[in-house]
Amino acid sequence: MKKKDIKDILHNVKEGDLEVDQALDNLRDLPFEDLGYAKVDHHRGLRNGYPEVIYCEDKTTDEIKGIVEKMMERNQNILATRADEEVYEALKELTDDLEYYERARIVVIQKEEIELSESKILVMTGGTSDLEVAEEAAITAEVMGNTVERAYDVGVAGIHRLLAQKDKMAEANVIITVAGMEGALASVVSGLTDKPIVAVPTSVGYGANFDGLAALLAMLNSCASGLGVVNIDNGFGAAYLADSIINQIEAARE
Repeated sequence: MKKKDIKDILHNVKEGDLEVDQALDNLRDLPFEDLGYAKVDHHRGLRNGYPEVIYCEDKTTDEIKGIVEKMMERNQNILATRADEEVYEALKELTDDLEYYERARIVVIQKEEIELSESKILVMTGGTSDLEVAEEAAITAEVMGNTVERAYDVGVAGIHRLLAQKDKMAEANVIITVAGMEGALASVVSGLTDKPIVAVPTSVGYGANFDGLAALLAMLNSCASGLGVVNIDNGFGAAYLADSIINQIEAARE
């Protein structure tokens, strides 16, 4: 439930279009609804600006379906991350209003129209091998209502590919850089622009990459300014942080 939903309920009560008991019924599951195996946080949209997102790994399909069913009662858009084909097939039994983004491993159930921001997020990758994490970030950001551009396979091994993206970097309000190996992309991009950078280390790389630890430490130790780092392979977290920044920019425009 979003702030707008609460305002609509209060307005309808004030205008006499909604009985008090009906309003209470609409609010009965705030702040959360206990399903036994999960406590669905219906209050999150009010607190954080976006409803709870379902992380599917290590949940059974029945648990995921149960959570989705309760969230669908709110007639809101639903984002399920780290979802495989089995989860997608299970959720198709509940609704036809869904789309599966296989590369991003995301299922989106869209009940409300998504209005895109005037501000823009640019998602960049070092290589094609980083696309799974990058698409998780890009799709998440789009579902949250952001205008997203992509610039993939522009790593520092061919620096001319990155320099060719100057116009896109200049137009963006926030840049998400996704890279494995030594994770140099974030530092170089941050040195080329005054935009806030959200850096995502990936587990892509050879043995001494240590499943992304080398890239994570390189990004944390960057000498470039204006750089924030999320956890390894956390495209979702990068998108959420970028969305928070964009929301502040959009609010300042109003």
